[in-house]
Amino acid sequence: MGLQVWLDDQARVLRLSGPLRSALALPSHSGARVHDYLERHSWLVLEGEPADWQGLALDLDFHTVLGHVLHTRGWLLRQGEGWMLQLFDIGDLLHERDSGRHEHAEHQLAVQIGDALREAGEAHLVQAATEQLQRLAEHWQAASLRLMLHEGGQWRSYASSDDWPWPEQQRLQSWLEQLPPHALLDTRAYPDWLTRSAGATLCLLPYRQGAQVQAWLLCAGVKQRLQLESAEPLMQALAQPVVSRLHQAQAQRLACHLDQLQGQLGAGWWQWPRQEPLQLDPSLAASLGLPRVLSQAQWLALVHPADREPAQLALEQAWAGRELKLSLRLVHAEVPRWVHWAGQLHAGQLRGFLLDISALKEQEQQAGAARERLENLIASSPAVIYVQRCVEGALLGEFYSASLTPLLGWANDSEQARQPGLAVHPDDHGLWLQRTRSLLRDGQVRCRLRLRDSLGGYHWILDEARLLRDDLGQPREVVGLWLDVSEATEAAERVRQSEERYRVLVEDSPAMICRYRPDLSLVFGNRPLADYLHCSPEQLVGMNLGQWMSQGQRDEFLQRLQALTPQQPMSSAEICLQLPGREHAWWIWADRGLFDEQGRLLEVQAVGRDNTEVRRSQRQLLQGAKMATLGELATGLLHEINQPLNVMRMATANALKRLQNGDVDPAYLEQKLQRIEAQIERTARLVDHMRVFGRRSEVEGTRFAAWSAVQGAVALLEEGLQGKGVTLQVEQPSDQPQVMGHADQLEQVLINLMVNARDALMDKRGGQGKLCIHQTLTAGQVLLWVQDNGGGIDPLLLERIFEPFFTTKAAGVGTGLGLSVSHGIVAAMGGSLSVDNRNGGACFCISLPCA
Repeated sequence: MGLQVWLDDQARVLRLSGPLRSALALPSHSGARVHDYLERHSWLVLEGEPADWQGLALDLDFHTVLGHVLHTRGWLLRQGEGWMLQLFDIGDLLHERDSGRHEHAEHQLAVQIGDALREAGEAHLVQAATEQLQRLAEHWQAASLRLMLHEGGQWRSYASSDDWPWPEQQRLQSWLEQLPPHALLDTRAYPDWLTRSAGATLCLLPYRQGAQVQAWLLCAGVKQRLQLESAEPLMQALAQPVVSRLHQAQAQRLACHLDQLQGQLGAGWWQWPRQEPLQLDPSLAASLGLPRVLSQAQWLALVHPADREPAQLALEQAWAGRELKLSLRLVHAEVPRWVHWAGQLHAGQLRGFLLDISALKEQEQQAGAARERLENLIASSPAVIYVQRCVEGALLGEFYSASLTPLLGWANDSEQARQPGLAVHPDDHGLWLQRTRSLLRDGQVRCRLRLRDSLGGYHWILDEARLLRDDLGQPREVVGLWLDVSEATEAAERVRQSEERYRVLVEDSPAMICRYRPDLSLVFGNRPLADYLHCSPEQLVGMNLGQWMSQGQRDEFLQRLQALTPQQPMSSAEICLQLPGREHAWWIWADRGLFDEQGRLLEVQAVGRDNTEVRRSQRQLLQGAKMATLGELATGLLHEINQPLNVMRMATANALKRLQNGDVDPAYLEQKLQRIEAQIERTARLVDHMRVFGRRSEVEGTRFAAWSAVQGAVALLEEGLQGKGVTLQVEQPSDQPQVMGHADQLEQVLINLMVNARDALMDKRGGQGKLCIHQTLTAGQVLLWVQDNGGGIDPLLLERIFEPFFTTKAAGVGTGLGLSVSHGIVAAMGGSLSVDNRNGGACFCISLPCA
């Protein structure tokens, strides 16, 4: 774009032309000279008369109507008796020149900042960062800059240029967590941010590594808004060296800690590339006294001959893809060293670690050497181990150890064994009744009384017993010991015979007898215990009982031992173990603690009885009831599966008909296929839930939401109930607290209750009834209510409704086990199942404690 200005010999403007003419600001007076159109600094170019300017390159800056300066360049030409000033706009060229200079200066500053931070030592890095922040603040004309780094899960101030105007560090910390990580932020554009910053103008520039912000640069009091294009390179030059140095220092510290830990544990890495030698961690090789690089032949030569073949076989299997786990001995030193060799194949090479376990093996050998000495610690006092079952407040003998007959001459199935009170001396009847009352009230008892043997003679017996309760706190059975403490002329001989009988009792009795320390390491165990654990009695010494328990069972076991005191030294419980070759085992376990003079627990004596068959029968009963429930639901569920199949068959037939007629409508076919897909998903959900419901319950309970069992039961029965005309009303609760137990078993209970309600409605109302399910909370209990309007239950039958094999249904229809099993399931979860008649029907309530 150009401008032509015609002048006379005195530089007065005669005429203007050209596209730039409209942009000029014209003088207010007539006869203006060209100087009146120009910025004052341009007058220096036009000194003298126009004839003096001829042949010169003229750079002139004009006033414009918009207030900015018009930069031009041109020359003066003679036109007749006057002059013509020919000019062109060079503003863009000057802007490009200034931009280039600014970018070069920005680049130089970024290089200088980065070099200064990289050359600074770790001890002076904060000081160097502070100096560069001050330098950057001067460049941006900012009042203060602060560099924030994300470390340890929170933002912290790393360096600041000057006094920082932000009022509270905590407010800044919480605010940075909420900022978007993708752009330059300026509080002047956000009034609420300006309020949070206490009126301080802030620009916030992020430094990212990937998608995560590693640092924020906070610029306070910036006079003009920063541009992301120019500010980001400077932020990169400042933050990248600092963040990299800090990450590098952290990695070095972690590596140092790892080396120290491996050195303390005697462990280290190893790797074995295919067709190459074995490479060991330098610190591991030094601790074991081995070279860092070994061929396969050299490695196997270091292995003990007894372990060489297993090592070679394990290595071949590892190259085939199996995990390598092996304990072996290295014989390169005078004393063989045990190591645990573990690894696996990864990216074409074997990788893993070696762990020195010589100390552990030495402890095992010391334990083995002490086995013979522990034989002398076998208890030899005469005793009868017994179990009495609690039946309606009375204690009836259920189990006696083999020493019962040698001691009293009783048979295990005799009337005296069943009711020992019949053999109590007449003078001790009151003591015997007091013993029973104290046992039921306090849970344990210790007394001396006289019992009559089969020949009519009396023996003084020291009775120590412990009461075991069920999950509801009700008395279940008593585990105790009878010790013969008779004083007579036959004391010496009888003591000797009793010691022999007791030794035989401990070794050959079906009861498990053992002693262990508070850390559960066994000191002694008899043969029945060894048989259960698939080892010899000698091998039991040093083993830990906790290795056969789950973490939860082990924690409960240790808590029970910690509760023992010299005043209350006895406890009992039912424990679950994972034994070799068996799924699970349940033992009735009774402990007695031995304490020193300061009351510290030294050792625990225990007696156990296998209760696995009872538990297995209970689980089989539960599973049988569950399968019976599935059988009752089978017809309805087949109907539910048949409906989606009919829908899919009709949709497929309609689609085929359209295709055969040549009427191919993609939208119509898509609609049909979507409908088929929806029906397939419906059927799959139903079948999957049936499969999960029919699976055997886990051994140990877990936490779950009680309402989830309601949802599962409704999913199986809802369609079937509606098909029979039953209105199902389910009130979804706002809160869904968790309980402890098995979700599938609680679902089984709900299914039993819903099926019984359905049968009652079909029988009394022809299916035209209502079934309501809702949940309430009270005093730490979750209450699930199942209510129907089918006429209720005969009040005379309410007390018998939960008895096994009791049913009001016709012969061949019900098994009579549903409510009995349901009652047992809820009781096992620590809750209760009750029933009442209300609102024209039966109302069942499941009460469970919140977990």
